Amino acid sequence: MAFTIAIVGRPNVGKSTLFNRLVGKRLALVDDTPGVTRDRREGEGRIAGLHFSLFDTAGLEDADAASMEGRMQRQTETALDDADLALMLIDGRAGVTPLDQHFAGWLRRRNQPVLLLANKCEGAAGTGGMAEAWSLGLGEPLAISAAHGEGLVALHDGILAAMEAHALANPVAAVDAAEIDETREIDDADQDDEDEVDPILQLAILGRPNAGKSTLVNRLLGEERQITGPEPGLTRDAIGIAWQWREQKIRLIDTAGLRKQAKVTEKLEKLAADDAVRAMEYAQVVVLLLDARAPLERQDLNIAARTLEEGRALIVAANKWDLVTDRRAAMGRLRDRLETSLTQARGVPVVTLSALTGQGVENLMPAVTGVYKRWRHRISTAALNRWLKDMTESHPPPLGQHGRRIRLRYMTQAKTRPPTFVIFSNLPDLPDAYTRYLQNGLREKFDLPGVPLRILLRQQDNPYADRK
Repeated sequence: MAFTIAIVGRPNVGKSTLFNRLVGKRLALVDDTPGVTRDRREGEGRIAGLHFSLFDTAGLEDADAASMEGRMQRQTETALDDADLALMLIDGRAGVTPLDQHFAGWLRRRNQPVLLLANKCEGAAGTGGMAEAWSLGLGEPLAISAAHGEGLVALHDGILAAMEAHALANPVAAVDAAEIDETREIDDADQDDEDEVDPILQLAILGRPNAGKSTLVNRLLGEERQITGPEPGLTRDAIGIAWQWREQKIRLIDTAGLRKQAKVTEKLEKLAADDAVRAMEYAQVVVLLLDARAPLERQDLNIAARTLEEGRALIVAANKWDLVTDRRAAMGRLRDRLETSLTQARGVPVVTLSALTGQGVENLMPAVTGVYKRWRHRISTAALNRWLKDMTESHPPPLGQHGRRIRLRYMTQAKTRPPTFVIFSNLPDLPDAYTRYLQNGLREKFDLPGVPLRILLRQQDNPYADRK
């Protein structure tokens, strides 16, 4: 069992900056605006030879339990319940505030190991705050600067001492605090063979604001992992959550709602939208979640088209299906719109569900694993060339440059994820209409509905071109 640390504190003290520093990546959104983080984010942290699981949490605020701030605090409490150590941050330059005092008392009552960190103490900026921090009753404060990487040696020693104390108190779950585990993270750059089976399926949930993405994630996980509510735009960070469905390990990614680019004016929303797009680009399968009462609006289609352009496998999930009265008509409109507007991936799977009630959710993951399998499918060269011969005989390619007939001589699959094919031809260009004809034929013959297919044309050298 990995040693687990939760970073807590009031809003805008630098929790996400410290989280990014310890995981070594810019995973959490960082901005000067208080309250950027709302959901808890998990990552693998390290300092020198120490490795640990790390939670970034929302800023602690004294609020009513039913409010959004109250729901955020419950997420922080859950992270602390799972943590072996809490890192409480205060702003060393601002000194101790009444909110710091309130939550320091809350942490003391939990009887949980705590390291008190005075952040933003670069130079002599936090001298006053360091002196005041003793009054919180959480032990000796450590001066750090998460933004500049200062004070990490003292933090390392504090975490190491907490790990050793935890190991003594829990000998069965003891870990070697100084052991370096080089296998904890796999660098994507080391995975050169695209046909290797992915140990973890990257599954991103995208959609417009208030489509129910976080509710669906919670339903799949079987717990209140993400903050939900009637307010649109609750999710800001793209939150990756480790999960397993049957035998398949999955990284489930909840993302911020994507509005039309012209309507995005605030800096935070733009950062959140960029984070969601990055999550889509690194995913293998994308679930486009839409409101079944207003299916496939222009923004839904933009998200779907962008997903297919990136070569990701796509699932369309119509949420709030329990609120639809005429379901047959609604499904007809949805499928018609998909067929006419997403011609680059005919046959995209459609799943109807209600994330709130759980109706139909059991059909989502079989659809995901099915399209994922097709996305990775490889076809033998012999089968492809028999198919190409039949296709060109049934419908020969049109005339090319200067009235010359295009001849498609040979075809092979260059790679999977998505399926990409190379056709060798006497001419370098193939009309878009004929390319779509070949793509549709591939989908029908080799059972590849809903998968983006790429066909590249390569001109064969003429061996007689240089002869006189």
